[in-house]
Amino acid sequence: QVQLVESGGGLVQPGGSLRLSCAASGIIFSIWTLAWYRQAPGKQRERVAQINSDGYTLYADSVKGRFTISRDNAKNTMTLQMNSLKPEDTGHYNCYIHHPRIGDNYWGPGTQVSVSS
Repeated sequence: QVQLVESGGGLVQPGGSLRLSCAASGIIFSIWTLAWYRQAPGKQRERVAQINSDGYTLYADSVKGRFTISRDNAKNTMTLQMNSLKPEDTGHYNCYIHHPRIGDNYWGPGTQVSVSS
């Protein structure tokens, strides 16, 4: 059974940093495409960052230069380092994994990030 668990959300002041983690179980982690999505109140869910099995990364324009996605296949974890946080980064952040060949997808329950003074 595939399970994803996020951690690391919280309340931070503008300009601060947070580090989100996603721990996965029940899969061979290294072959999956990994991503972080977020949804702000009243807005559509958007992909924040993605890292492929070969380490290739993609970022939303709004977070480029501030966020860094990484993966540790040995520990079955993915992280999102978020720096220079802005109020518009506030939202519910979900871990998402996608199998590039068979097409299976899974979501974690998410963690809340709030950026406010």
